[in-house]
Amino acid sequence: MFNALANLVVHRKKATLSIFLLVILIAGGVGSLAFSRMDSGGYSDPKSESAKAYKYLTDNFKVKEPAVVLVVDSGSVPVSDPTASASATKLEKQIQAVTGVGSTLSFWSAGGAPTLASKDGRAAFLFVYASKTDFMSATDLGKVIQKDFDGKFEGLHVYASGGGVIGNAVNTKISKDLALAEAISIPLTFLLLAFVFGAMVASAMPLVVGVGAILGAFFIIYLFTLFTSVSIFALNLITGLGLGLGIDYALLMVNRFREELHGGKSVEDAVKTTVNTAGKTVFYSGLTVFVTLSSMMLFPLSFLKSFGYAGISVVTLAVAGALIPLPAILAILGHRIDKGVVRKSAITPKSDGRWASTARFVMRRPVPVVVLSLLILTVLAIPIKSIAFGQVDSRVLPAKDKAAIASQVILDRFPGQEGSPIEIIIVGGVNKSAEVTAYLEKISKVPDIVHVNPPQVYGSDLRITAVHSMASRTMDAEKLIHAVRAVPSPAGTLIGGAAADFTDTQDGIAHTLPWALGWIALSVLILIFIFTGSIILPIKAVLLNVLSLGSTLGVLTWIFVDGHMKWLVGDFTVTGSLDTGTTILIAVVVFGLSMDYEIFLLSRIREEHEAGRSNIESVATGLQRSARIITAAALLLAVVFAAFITSGVTLIKMMGFGVAFAVLLDATLIRALLVPALMRLFGERNWWSPKALKRFTLTH
Repeated sequence: MFNALANLVVHRKKATLSIFLLVILIAGGVGSLAFSRMDSGGYSDPKSESAKAYKYLTDNFKVKEPAVVLVVDSGSVPVSDPTASASATKLEKQIQAVTGVGSTLSFWSAGGAPTLASKDGRAAFLFVYASKTDFMSATDLGKVIQKDFDGKFEGLHVYASGGGVIGNAVNTKISKDLALAEAISIPLTFLLLAFVFGAMVASAMPLVVGVGAILGAFFIIYLFTLFTSVSIFALNLITGLGLGLGIDYALLMVNRFREELHGGKSVEDAVKTTVNTAGKTVFYSGLTVFVTLSSMMLFPLSFLKSFGYAGISVVTLAVAGALIPLPAILAILGHRIDKGVVRKSAITPKSDGRWASTARFVMRRPVPVVVLSLLILTVLAIPIKSIAFGQVDSRVLPAKDKAAIASQVILDRFPGQEGSPIEIIIVGGVNKSAEVTAYLEKISKVPDIVHVNPPQVYGSDLRITAVHSMASRTMDAEKLIHAVRAVPSPAGTLIGGAAADFTDTQDGIAHTLPWALGWIALSVLILIFIFTGSIILPIKAVLLNVLSLGSTLGVLTWIFVDGHMKWLVGDFTVTGSLDTGTTILIAVVVFGLSMDYEIFLLSRIREEHEAGRSNIESVATGLQRSARIITAAALLLAVVFAAFITSGVTLIKMMGFGVAFAVLLDATLIRALLVPALMRLFGERNWWSPKALKRFTLTH
């Protein structure tokens, strides 16, 4: 397959490149339409009890959640003061006239309902319901309401919060932060590329692969948005992973092309050998990343599914870019790949040097190296014992953001989450009055339930709202929902609301996680076995990646749960938890990239071993040939993701730091020290496998 592809690309190089450029231009133009169709939601499990409760409320009871929750502060006078009431009524009428508003409900329009007033009686809720229930309508309305009404209004102070406002604030912040991250990372990356590749022409090669993968992925994501919801957070993964893999694969291909070219081969033969060797490595490396990222599509949340869509799209196109247009460009450029020399030592790959010396040093002292490395990894992983998980709420925004301020006002001044209560639906509850009364009495005594509102009758069904004291998307809320659901209930009871939605999401992730981990482990073990022909190497690779991942999660816990190192990552609101979805994303991406580097290294080591070198020499030469590529690729990838640390949205900041730290840890401590030390300890047993399985492995 690779030989046929190499022949096709070499003999049709100009046509191949022309078609590629045309396809990418079209893909980029159409793909840009995806941005306006993406959302910042997708945290619900659509098959959960809370989802069924939500559907029952909207379909049967015609109940809607408020798109915007306004807190109206009357200052030094009570909210029932005639002057404050008149101003608030005028405010509500103006809001009702806004395009997209379906209805409103406030302390004043509800006849002074005490449950809608603050603890001090000097602030009250005004709920705004959108005429349409889709996410985009809510965020559009949130944007308008916040812009026009957040602030002073005739002696009142208005704070705008709610799903629509927070969703718009997060979307807007991420879009601006992404532009800033790119403004930082792209120029810096280009300078580093010139240094790593040693020549200006060669340093442009990752852009061919990376930009092509990004624009192509945008097009595929646009197609996904036509059929399902896609999270806006997927944009960060596409850009970061697209540039990162573009750098990885271009480094590997260009380095091998130069090696063959400087070894005396013709341009055509050098391209063919590159595709047959480095190209094969890129293909199987991409395949491991593909199957790893595809695991996110197993989760019930569209938020995580979005990263699965984005990940497999950008990986597939990065591999295609490295195997088709890049070899065509190399065939066209030939020796001109070294034009614009920046650093001569980077142009001609060496078979012996610092990395080979490092490998030999490590292999002379394998036991101390392994012990010291494992000790460092263990110390980094220790904080993981205090890890806790939550979900996205207003606290992911900077503390000075208007939406975050409004949400904090609600937490500080109101006795409970009146705008997002626990929804209790009792189907046929009208005919179970005595049972319902006893049930609600027990619910009211559950700790952290502030009050239970009287039942509302819809035909023969009942709807009861129970107001709780804590934020809905927290571990405390999860414990509360489990306590509420543990109370024996009448037949046909459904528990819903924001806290129940969060709980079901966490439970859904917990139930899916073993399957996702099993899929990743099994598929990676099989792929690395096929690629290396070894039983030991795949197992060792998975175990080392687990250790690396544990250390990364420990550091993330220490920073984002315990609140350390703000001087490095920037200010953020310490919530005492990591966002569940983002943590899974980091873990999956890091695992995939680690396998990427593992295959880069093992590919060259096995090639040297099959050429007749001893285990020690094949490791030393393989490390010399590949470690420079791995380290340079990791550094460049770290720069791309580290730029996301500048984001004001905590989960993007966390993703940027987590991936950057993990790839640097993996490329240094794991690949440069632990891998050669362990390969020395296992010796020739590294390459053992049953004879019956040998026919399923590749020849390098």
